Amino acid sequence: MNHSSFFRMTVSVAVLGVSGIAQCVAAESTPPTAREVPARVLPVPDTVSPQMQKIIGTPLSPTWNVYPKTPEEWKAQVAKTADAAVRGLPAMRAALKVSIEPMTIDGVKAFMLTPAVIPPQNRNRLLIHVHGGCYVNGPGESGTSEATMMAGFGGFKVLSVDYRMPPDHPFPAALDDAMTVWKAAQKMAPAKNMGIIGSSAGGGLTLAVVLKAKMDKLPLPGAIAPGTPMSDLTGAGDSFHTNAMVDNVLIAYGASCDARAAMYANGRDLKDPLLSPVYGDMSGFPPTILNTGTRDLLLSNTVRVHRKLRQAGVEAALYVHEGQAHGGWYRDYTAPESKETFEEIGRFFDKHLGR
Repeated sequence: MNHSSFFRMTVSVAVLGVSGIAQCVAAESTPPTAREVPARVLPVPDTVSPQMQKIIGTPLSPTWNVYPKTPEEWKAQVAKTADAAVRGLPAMRAALKVSIEPMTIDGVKAFMLTPAVIPPQNRNRLLIHVHGGCYVNGPGESGTSEATMMAGFGGFKVLSVDYRMPPDHPFPAALDDAMTVWKAAQKMAPAKNMGIIGSSAGGGLTLAVVLKAKMDKLPLPGAIAPGTPMSDLTGAGDSFHTNAMVDNVLIAYGASCDARAAMYANGRDLKDPLLSPVYGDMSGFPPTILNTGTRDLLLSNTVRVHRKLRQAGVEAALYVHEGQAHGGWYRDYTAPESKETFEEIGRFFDKHLGR
């Protein structure tokens, strides 16, 4: 027994008597219980830009827990979402002065995003991008918005992988395609001159690519930038509870995103490190920059990866954005927070990539 416990019991003797002591000891040995939080209203913070306030203030979709049940229904929803995303991309590319070129690399579809001006230090560098979308959304050009912002704000050429996805192509198709591009890209630039970036499912894939490259004894990138990574598909982590119904993108564990991730996993053990990288061996990982937000359902996923990297002795930077839900920094390229985030990632890559 430590001194503080002894002191508390001594006070109990004087105040409660013998029966009171028994009650105190029983209370101290009782396992901690869940905390009931009263209903409350969350104001939109005034500590962020007007653009970000609009994103944070977006109400929850009334159909957030209604999603397709058949492969055909999923494909129809994915196509509808993709069409809407593609319509906004030309304006973004024009504003950020980025061009796009579709290509096929060893059988895998991809897009090269090239800024109009590439700084001298980036001319022999290349970033590989793996898009988000809970492993199911973001096919074709619709998955290139984050890559476009990274190219425009960071001044890098960015190769965005249009990997195969469920319902037709579950795990490990996405990882296989990303690995194919990673290996082929080393004919374009040395591995040390390349970084990998992706958010959400793309963040999980970024981590999985490094784990798989380690397993296969392949060269590793010079640095990586997994944003709000889907690093644990099992639902473990505090923010799955604290930010449930607070995150207006993912909403809650078990909603649409997890239904899509389950299609990707296709019955495989969700603790497989190539599905949930937080359970993998992160020793020897390249320097890593992680982004999340105070309202992000995957805040804990991101924080736990950061701690795992630090425990392995890896240089890792963690940025937690004010008020932002899942992936807030890549939802509006006009928001100053978006520019700031991608420039921060760019500086991190500049520090760690070869030239």
